[in-house]
Amino acid sequence: MLTSIASGVALLALAVSSVVGAVQQPFALGGGNFESYDAGLFSPMEDLGLLSTSEFTTLGHPAFPNYNVRIKKSDFCDGTVRAFTGYIDIEARHLFFYFFESRNDPDKDDVIFWTNGGPGCSSSIGLFMELGPCRVNDVHNVTFNPYSWNENANIFFIDQPIGVGFSYADYGEIVSTTEEAAKDIASFVAIFFEHFGSFKGRPFHMAGESYGGRYIPTFASAVYDQNAYLVAAGLTPINLTSAMIGNGCTDWKTMIPSYYNMQCQPKSVEPVVSISNCVDVKRALPRCKKWLQEACYDTTDAINCGTALSFCQSYIESPFWTAGYNPYDLTKPCSYDELHDSLCYPVTKKIGSFLDRADVRKSLGVDQSVKGNFSSCNNDVNYRFNAGLDNIFPADYYIAALLERGVKVLIYVGENDWICNWVGNEQMTLNLEWTGQEAFAAKPLRDWKVGDRAVGVTRSSGPLTFATIQGAGHMAPYDKGEESLELVKRWLAGEEL
Repeated sequence: MLTSIASGVALLALAVSSVVGAVQQPFALGGGNFESYDAGLFSPMEDLGLLSTSEFTTLGHPAFPNYNVRIKKSDFCDGTVRAFTGYIDIEARHLFFYFFESRNDPDKDDVIFWTNGGPGCSSSIGLFMELGPCRVNDVHNVTFNPYSWNENANIFFIDQPIGVGFSYADYGEIVSTTEEAAKDIASFVAIFFEHFGSFKGRPFHMAGESYGGRYIPTFASAVYDQNAYLVAAGLTPINLTSAMIGNGCTDWKTMIPSYYNMQCQPKSVEPVVSISNCVDVKRALPRCKKWLQEACYDTTDAINCGTALSFCQSYIESPFWTAGYNPYDLTKPCSYDELHDSLCYPVTKKIGSFLDRADVRKSLGVDQSVKGNFSSCNNDVNYRFNAGLDNIFPADYYIAALLERGVKVLIYVGENDWICNWVGNEQMTLNLEWTGQEAFAAKPLRDWKVGDRAVGVTRSSGPLTFATIQGAGHMAPYDKGEESLELVKRWLAGEEL
């Protein structure tokens, strides 16, 4: 999930971190030591069925000397398939993950990686509220989700970066940029596929929502770039097939101006802001866009950029916040207190209570060093990313680069979302500078259907697809499970919407 640009609630911002070193030293992308790798030192685990339900099995790889993966069976949530949980151990940092096999054909189906956004929000929201095999309705009430994305795919849910969900650090270690987080994710992916050979060569899709608009392009690029060094070391490259971004905030140059469209024009619902306020917003837009471009993108002036963002928030966003609507679904009311207490969705607190149960934590294998009540979003992580302006990094550059290399990209958006809305996302896709830009922009929007029902509009050309989902908000799989699953199934199968 994601909130206002300057909010400390759990939800927006990105860092102008220099990635020059990462570009000049590509070995660092995956944290690997490929030059010293000795194939004779490696014995893969191979079969997930050999894992224990009572204790972790630790997996390592000589090409990644600073990384281990602890994994165990955790047969919960979906009684029809095998489930696993564990930690990605990066020396003193530990990232928690869930893994569910496909309900269809786990030995042949694709693999999906999923992360929620924030920055700082746990992927338990995606798992237990949106697209996972079960939904938590109350502390002792968990039900089967027939629209889970593991209907036709094996799927990971990861709590990242450090400090999110059940992830933890031994000595207060932190991660403060998306590029730093990408190193850990790329290494984990390589170790997993090397150990469990039955997954090698399978189509791999990296997916996320909200701040995932920044995470997923960066993570997918790190996995892609790491492949060259896997091949050079005699290892199997990851078959990175696509990136899937749901209601993502990727480019603030298009997203911030779109707030006027969503609150003052009938783009998904009737205008929710008064005429006088809309006039003020319209007058402030040119200065906001100009200042944002000059201070945040043409230069990396943190002080000026922060001031520009504050100006845009005050004049473009503030009228919406005072209107009393849910920023994740314009069809629903939500007070300021409700936003801070439950992100406008009381079920998030019920998920937290469920994950506070001692028996649940034991089943999951949550490390005993993780104390206190579960929190869906970590404000400290959010603050660190915000303080570095991590969101201002042009993540759309990564998307364009992936497209140029044949990696497919799906941008899907629930139409009722305000914070990372369809208007801003559509404009971002039209503005992408890649060799297929003109062909993509020339395609008209058309309906896509489930049966005879039009459920959204789409535009597609080559490896890039944009799609909306009618009646859905920020968490589209929560609002429209059937339609979201149908979209994903067609995407995985390579079919047109």
